Amino acid sequence: MTEFTGFGNQALPFLKALDFHQSREWFNENKSLFVSELETPRGDLVEALTAAFAGKGLPFKGDRKKSVYRIYRDVRFAKDKSPFNKHVSALLTPSGEKREAEGSFFIKIGIEGCFMAVGFYLDDATKLKVFRNSIVTWPDKFRSMTAALKNGKLALETDGALKRTPKEFEAVTEPDLASALKLKHFYVSEKIDPAVITTPKLVDLSVDFAKRAMPLIEWGRPLSSD
Repeated sequence: MTEFTGFGNQALPFLKALDFHQSREWFNENKSLFVSELETPRGDLVEALTAAFAGKGLPFKGDRKKSVYRIYRDVRFAKDKSPFNKHVSALLTPSGEKREAEGSFFIKIGIEGCFMAVGFYLDDATKLKVFRNSIVTWPDKFRSMTAALKNGKLALETDGALKRTPKEFEAVTEPDLASALKLKHFYVSEKIDPAVITTPKLVDLSVDFAKRAMPLIEWGRPLSSD
């Protein structure tokens, strides 16, 4: 198993400097620092997490090269043409394929915050409707899942939720179900203290968080495979 000793002490300062310069020339001149402080540790983290998750029976795995996101931004359709991201990130999935974004573990280390997330990112309208139908058809299962998350000090995130209940579900009046039906994605997240990212403790924190998020995975996996 690859040992993860932490991101470099200059990881966040490097990202701050990169964001200030937003220059390919500056990045190329300082690429060795990016590799030593961020890129190599991130790969080590993916491998360490894959082993740690497997040891705990958690369904997330990845590859140090294929499970990470590029530092370069895709600016083709963006108003902001800054060429570099302000963070590094990785996605571990049940199959190990990054394109399988549903039922996954995501981690992001950046100057705007560090956090972990587990859940289902539902860009497909058909799959989203399956989740919503399940909430209405089997409300007890949904409530049991959210109660288990609460016991683990987690709750479904409401970022990007609709302001109104979808038309086909307007008859639903129970407040908790109506709120859930407004969600576009079903995931939980937790902030990471920046002081932790330079230590091996990040692996244990990730495993603990993933374990507490498993009620969501167990509820949503049968739905995402429909």
